[in-house]
Amino acid sequence: MINPAELGRVFIVCNKTDMRRGIDSLAYIVRKNFHLDPFSGYVFLFCDSRRDRFKALYWDGQGFWLLYKRFEKGKLAWPNNEAEVRELSEEQVMRLTQGFTIDHKINTARARELY
Repeated sequence: MINPAELGRVFIVCNKTDMRRGIDSLAYIVRKNFHLDPFSGYVFLFCDSRRDRFKALYWDGQGFWLLYKRFEKGKLAWPNNEAEVRELSEEQVMRLTQGFTIDHKINTARARELY
């Protein structure tokens, strides 16, 4: 499994994002809406309105990586505040990529699917 936290600091864009957007559009959101540098080497996570997939944008010093994950079952517990971007801890990143909430409360519906 790819662990985005191993790449550096991870930020989650808390509102829904159109998953048709590509690298340039996502980098624009990071810079204009949140005043962060998409070339910083940080990882930026974006989620769609269905909450069953997300994208990760990452600059490695030579070019952008755009990772995409879709869950076959269940939905993500993605924060809703449109004007917010939050930095995640390594534990929160792992929880999110495994389909759990980023908070310490376990998403019981997702937990039942996994076990």
